[in-house]
Amino acid sequence: MPEVRFYHLTQLPLERALPVMLEKTLERGQRAVIRGGNSERLEFLNTHLWTYGDGTFLPHGSADDGHGAHQPIWLTTGDDMPNGAKTLFLVDGGSAELPEMQGIDLTAILFDGHDPAAVEAARDQWRAVTGAGIAAVYWAQEGGRWVKKHESAG
Repeated sequence: MPEVRFYHLTQLPLERALPVMLEKTLERGQRAVIRGGNSERLEFLNTHLWTYGDGTFLPHGSADDGHGAHQPIWLTTGDDMPNGAKTLFLVDGGSAELPEMQGIDLTAILFDGHDPAAVEAARDQWRAVTGAGIAAVYWAQEGGRWVKKHESAG
């Protein structure tokens, strides 16, 4: 059953929270797509995923790199998912239509809690997702941890 998770970033920025989530996705043997709203920010994340931690990196690629079917993590501003991912991360204004969310296992929407426009957009997405009967969970950062705040069975 598909699920949409909303991650309200208030303590850690995206560039610190996202790599941890991606590591867990890969540990489960899954592939992911990161869909962003603008190419400049996505290029920053592309570089960041190679260097975010000492002695560690996340294998990934984008259209510039090619070989999409072989990339464990794919970065894009479009609706392409060439690696067969069942996990979609929407960041920095990246979007997905409801039918697409219903066709994959997990959509994670990460939004900046200090940006009123991003918070309002997430609220609109929550209403659309739950209105379509898709299971949704809202997570907030508290004391450096993720805490489940609200859940909709869908």
